[in-house]
Amino acid sequence: MKYQQNSGAPSPSSPAAEFISGNADLLEEILLRLPPKSLIKFKCVSKLWLFTVSSPQFCHRHARLHSSRRRPSGVLLRTNPNSIHSQYQFLPLDTDSPSGSSLNYVPHPAGIKVLQSCNGLLLCCGVKEIGHSRNYYVFNPTTNQHTLIPQLGNVSRSITVFGAGLAFDPSRSPHYKVVCVRSTETSVYHYQIELYSSEDRTWRLSGHPFVAPFDMVFDNGVFWNRAVHWISPSRSSLYFDVDKEQLRAMPRIPISRNCGTRRFRYFGQSNGNLHFFEIYGSQTTRFKVFEMERDYSQWFMKYEVELDSIVKEFPEIVQHYVDPGEMKYYYAFVMLLLVREGDDKDSSMLIHVPGKILSHNVADKSFKKLYEIPTNHNKGHGSLQYGWLDAYEFIESLAPI
Repeated sequence: MKYQQNSGAPSPSSPAAEFISGNADLLEEILLRLPPKSLIKFKCVSKLWLFTVSSPQFCHRHARLHSSRRRPSGVLLRTNPNSIHSQYQFLPLDTDSPSGSSLNYVPHPAGIKVLQSCNGLLLCCGVKEIGHSRNYYVFNPTTNQHTLIPQLGNVSRSITVFGAGLAFDPSRSPHYKVVCVRSTETSVYHYQIELYSSEDRTWRLSGHPFVAPFDMVFDNGVFWNRAVHWISPSRSSLYFDVDKEQLRAMPRIPISRNCGTRRFRYFGQSNGNLHFFEIYGSQTTRFKVFEMERDYSQWFMKYEVELDSIVKEFPEIVQHYVDPGEMKYYYAFVMLLLVREGDDKDSSMLIHVPGKILSHNVADKSFKKLYEIPTNHNKGHGSLQYGWLDAYEFIESLAPI
């Protein structure tokens, strides 16, 4: 990239600074090493810096270079789960950072809902309006840029969209795909996959109609290992290989031996690993986290989690039933996010307890308070303000959309 220095640049303070400021290629190589948030601020340094950082080629290179550093810098929380007009707030994982502030999302008259977080991009949809098709958006919360995904191709109004998933891997390609699972025009018992590519900005059919388990949930897909994954309440699971455009079944989800009714499940990926766990019973404080082998050969136990020390430290977790029967109390907590680190010693879980969000180290069992929830936030889940589907990882990225 060649660009002539202009009078809008700051005066160099040393021979080295003068040399760098006059060499656009060297400047670009230096800026590529900086985090996205810093680069956004540095756009105002000079016209040269603005030109460099705003270039799509630079943004693609930066996203590819930093794609191996996939640790989220924060989490997006839906602060009003009971309202159709969703609002989201950024909560930093670094406790030295200030409290999160609201993000400016895509303007949509009926409200926007986040469906998926994928390597720095968000897949969102507009709240369904009577007589109108639902709009889907891809949004980069770091750069505050968004794009409207075109409506599906030539399909009739009788078509039902069961879910959409985002597939984006900046280490492989600067382009993303949206995987849509919809009904067919010929049979109510079959599904059809349609693919949208940001490279050519068009939809096309992929494969033939297929049959899926009756309770398969095609919302809230998880992108991992170059595929979008879905699970069902009855433990069935499917994944769609985006490169080969093939639909396959995963090994059956492990069955928990805990007693009681299932009250929570988690399905997500972190740092290139796919995880699943369930919590049974109202007084359970111990459970196992499973991880999928990359070749899809099996689920294996990755962590054994024990939360007794957290219950002891925060007695508000113990909630009493209004009309107690045999069970007089229950433990009020929910897992928002599993943050996997490469060496595991710093891997952690974000846990929501009444009025607070905690970080729990799964290796040494330690914990710390990250966030005190404002009292004016609407309660959405009894004594808890958030559920698993109200939290999305935030990964800084300059990826263009």
